[in-house]
Amino acid sequence: MGTTAFSMNEPSPLFIVAVAAIVVRSGTVLAMRRAPHKDAGPGLWETLSGRVHHGEHPLDAVRREIVEETGLEVDVEPRPLTAYPARRNGEPMVVIVYRAHHVAGEVQLSDEHDTYDWLGAEAFAARSPLEELVEAVRRTLTDDS
Repeated sequence: MGTTAFSMNEPSPLFIVAVAAIVVRSGTVLAMRRAPHKDAGPGLWETLSGRVHHGEHPLDAVRREIVEETGLEVDVEPRPLTAYPARRNGEPMVVIVYRAHHVAGEVQLSDEHDTYDWLGAEAFAARSPLEELVEAVRRTLTDDS
């Protein structure tokens, strides 16, 4: 039997559950730059993302985040593309990634981000250090073509 970092008698540490949306439009994805005042990752290029609220279904959370952060009308695929472990300000986190297809609207930035761009996979990779997310963007655009 394998070993774990935690005793069976101790509770596991809590972690943040987050969702990310890879919004696709005409062979590109929506890339967002986190605003400089953000406590985690200011200036970081990412896709749309946010925390899942207590009792909220992750699919509902990703739909909510898309509306809050962009106001776009999208069609979210209900099956996640991937999920991966990450850290936010040193805290453990799991990120559930969904693909969404742009239906209508122009991006209306919230205070979460200060700019955005529609990028191909390699342009996104050049801006974002988030390796797991970069790989998900690559797979998304390959699958979408």
